[in-house]
Amino acid sequence: MDNQLKSALLRVPEVTLLFWIAKTLSTTVGETGADYLAFDLNLGMPMVAVIMSGIMAIFLYFQFTKVKAYRPSIYWSIVVLMSIMGTLITDILVDDLDVSLELLTIVFTLSMLAGFGVWYKNEKTLSIHSIDTGKREAYYWLVILLAFALGTGVGDLLSESFALGYATALTIFGGAIALITVGYYFFKLNAVFAFWVAYVLTRPLGASLGDLMIQPVEKGGMGLSMIHVNLLFLTTIVLIVFFMSLRLRRQEA
Repeated sequence: MDNQLKSALLRVPEVTLLFWIAKTLSTTVGETGADYLAFDLNLGMPMVAVIMSGIMAIFLYFQFTKVKAYRPSIYWSIVVLMSIMGTLITDILVDDLDVSLELLTIVFTLSMLAGFGVWYKNEKTLSIHSIDTGKREAYYWLVILLAFALGTGVGDLLSESFALGYATALTIFGGAIALITVGYYFFKLNAVFAFWVAYVLTRPLGASLGDLMIQPVEKGGMGLSMIHVNLLFLTTIVLIVFFMSLRLRRQEA
């Protein structure tokens, strides 16, 4: 199949620098956005989870039934919504149901690995460049939701339970992503493995960044306004998605 035609059939974006920037910003918005809706607006986490899951279901419906290929606006809306849902799932389990972060991390790690296992068993590939069918995309979104929930728990585990602090956790996750990048570019680390490890790590990276920015100074944060942080990051995401949409239209033309 012609490479250009094959790319046009993909239901996910190219993995570029803009992809990683948008992904990291989305995970940060997931952390700060969930907290803003649940606590600053006093909606409560269960109510926000119901609202966000309903909105996410609508976007997924359009993604699977109306969209034949990757469309930046719908795709990145789902990523942001899943990021918020991942935060809510973890926080509800930990704060409301008293599930320990250690147990949560183990369960979500095993669940995510099981998702990868079923995906590979049925499709014989985990490459993001092969997601050109609805079935493969369903596996993709399931794994991403589990990764978001896992990443939130791991970020909280290091920064809060292990008392390392948000800045230290941010440095650890950033350093791990840097090592994966070096391994891929200089030591021929498997591309699919490197992508998914980096993808999972960007979640706790973004969550730690969000917590570092909005948490009070006495708790190791910067004490920035939650609504201002959300607006800044959402605006940046919108601008990136707008640029991606323009570039995609030029390519299609």
